[in-house]
Amino acid sequence: MNKIGTFFSYLLLIIFSLITLFPFVYMVLSSLMTHRETTAIPPTFIPESFQFVNYVKVFQQVPFLRYFINTVLVSGITTFMTLITCTLAAFALSSLEFKFKKVIFGLLIVLLMVPYESIIFTNYNTMAQLGLLNTYVALVLPFFTSVFYVYFLNNYMKTIPASLYKAAKLDGASDLEYIRRILIPIIKPALVTVGILSFIMSWNSFLWPLLITNNDNMRLLNNGLAAFASENGSATDLQMAAATLTVIPVLALYSIFRKQIIRGVSNNGIKG
Repeated sequence: MNKIGTFFSYLLLIIFSLITLFPFVYMVLSSLMTHRETTAIPPTFIPESFQFVNYVKVFQQVPFLRYFINTVLVSGITTFMTLITCTLAAFALSSLEFKFKKVIFGLLIVLLMVPYESIIFTNYNTMAQLGLLNTYVALVLPFFTSVFYVYFLNNYMKTIPASLYKAAKLDGASDLEYIRRILIPIIKPALVTVGILSFIMSWNSFLWPLLITNNDNMRLLNNGLAAFASENGSATDLQMAAATLTVIPVLALYSIFRKQIIRGVSNNGIKG
């Protein structure tokens, strides 16, 4: 009976794995097809000849390198600032005592329930009134912090014994020295998790860059995919090649830091 249950468990895992992987595999195969093959009905799954020239055409037809540089720059700045602001905010909520601390924490929890789409036009109007449309500042400024990551790091820091902070203060260390020398090394797995997730979220952003920019030189990768569409139809073969190039850096990043991400999510810091 146990062997039968194990067999069906593995069978279900294989089926769901194939369902999950199929869109990515088909995207890669389609990026090596001709336009006729990508639009054929019934669909073509294996290209007759591998069209690696599609990847060259991606850079020739649109400023794809500029999109890539913009995305790296925006994602890097957003991730760096998110790590700084969320670490400082989580430290204040977990280690410091001040008035209305519980009220502020409660408001942060409430903000977690607010959909991002409900405030995006407020952010747009703010950026427009500040004259920041079509700028890198507008692309990154609204994402310098995240309530969810503050909540995540706060819960992580609460598992660290308060005696560490008190001992550091008795030794004459400032709050910033405590954060830099003691806190950050302890919560490093959580910081890696926050950094990777923040980078991926920024890398995959679509709606905000679409609203805040109308200059082709300011577009990010996901917005740049629309450049392969025209009134005469879409160059689906080039779109698939561009989409593959867009996904590869994220997959590489996740592969490198996969263990750190899992450790950061599952580990609860120092116990006792």
